[in-house]
Amino acid sequence: MTRKLFGTDGIRGTANLEPMTPETALQVAMATGRVLRRGLHRNLVVIGKDTRLSGYMIEPALTAGFIAMGMDVDLVGPMPTPAIAMLTHSLRADLGVMISASHNPFEDNGIKLFGPDGNKLSDEIESAIEAALDDGNGRAAASGLGRARRLDDAHGRYIEVAKSSFPKGLRLDGVKIVIDCANGAAYKVAPAVLWELGAEIYQIGVSPDGFNINDRCGATHPDAMREEVVRRGAHIGLALDGDADRLIVADEQGRILDGDQIMALIALEWRAAGRLAPAGVVSTVMSNLGFERCLASHDIRLTRTAVGDRYVVEEMRRGGANLGGEQSGHIIMSDYATTGDGLISALQVLAALVQRGEPASRIGNQFTAVPQLLRNVRYTGGAPLDAAGVRAAIKAAEGRLAKSGRVLVRPSGTEPLIRIMAEGDDMALIEEVVGSIEVALRKANGATRGKAAG
Repeated sequence: MTRKLFGTDGIRGTANLEPMTPETALQVAMATGRVLRRGLHRNLVVIGKDTRLSGYMIEPALTAGFIAMGMDVDLVGPMPTPAIAMLTHSLRADLGVMISASHNPFEDNGIKLFGPDGNKLSDEIESAIEAALDDGNGRAAASGLGRARRLDDAHGRYIEVAKSSFPKGLRLDGVKIVIDCANGAAYKVAPAVLWELGAEIYQIGVSPDGFNINDRCGATHPDAMREEVVRRGAHIGLALDGDADRLIVADEQGRILDGDQIMALIALEWRAAGRLAPAGVVSTVMSNLGFERCLASHDIRLTRTAVGDRYVVEEMRRGGANLGGEQSGHIIMSDYATTGDGLISALQVLAALVQRGEPASRIGNQFTAVPQLLRNVRYTGGAPLDAAGVRAAIKAAEGRLAKSGRVLVRPSGTEPLIRIMAEGDDMALIEEVVGSIEVALRKANGATRGKAAG
């Protein structure tokens, strides 16, 4: 079955336009109830959200749908995505729902679903939910409708779980930290955790108004954070995204450390402490070649997956790895969480900072990144990657790079774009091979348009 609603990370779109309308949210909730209700007990759903204005529209629509199917609902308000995954499992709920479009601007919103174990639903279950959208059966009788309540201690529960991931006996006393919460879901809990562990904190991105989530702040726009680090003379800066499942770091000089550098640091710290699983680290095809070489120099295996944190998690579970993530800052540590958790990732970095007694600029730069170039080519139809000229250009590029680099050409999962990525030790060569593939793609796209017009 071809899925129309669910993408690589739930359902996402512009608020109040399909599929992010209250009508569709209601139908999705009812369909999810039909597919996932289990046992004879009162099924429970935990619903959280970020700080977008449209959350006030989507939340009650989902709530009504679940109640109509006889399911009880716990509403927790603005909370990080990983907190919803944690609460779903902790409360023995049957389903968790996060209303968020992650790092997207406020106009967008999304729906992410978690199973009883706190993991995102599989493609098969999401397809079954789509198939059940038009099924009118299964509504509860008037006497069997669900109930909704506000879960008042949700913040405290997550704060304690996050703090428990920090080494016992260790404190952040005297550590100056800039924390940027992107005016998003972690604007209360992230500063609270750092403060309670003893840090001196400088907060930005903690005044959500429904419109300013991810607006020139947070993990996708870390300039404000790194500038504040330098201005305040802080030891480190931390930037979360709108739903706090990713982290970008700045060292004391204001230099940005991405997800690859963060994973390298955690992997080497865990390896030294005997905590890294034998399976090594899992990351996506976008992680830098320098990162792979760094791990290899310490005999740590790197397994690559398709782009998307759900694929990283699937491979971690299959292979038994306890550390994985993405260059964008999604870091998954299965010892602590079932999904990316920006705050818990930050605590691992801070633990290394305190235990080593070295500046962030030293502990955070574990490798020299290999020059990497990414270019997008828009296409208007057809399958340009199947064109003979494109295949030949890719093969030639791979031959030219040989063992000194690599090339990756893939379609975007969300837009009509072909993404070309190449990396290697010679930037001039990288630019040449990317350019040659881009030219071939544009020629193929022109031929596609010509055939369509004819």
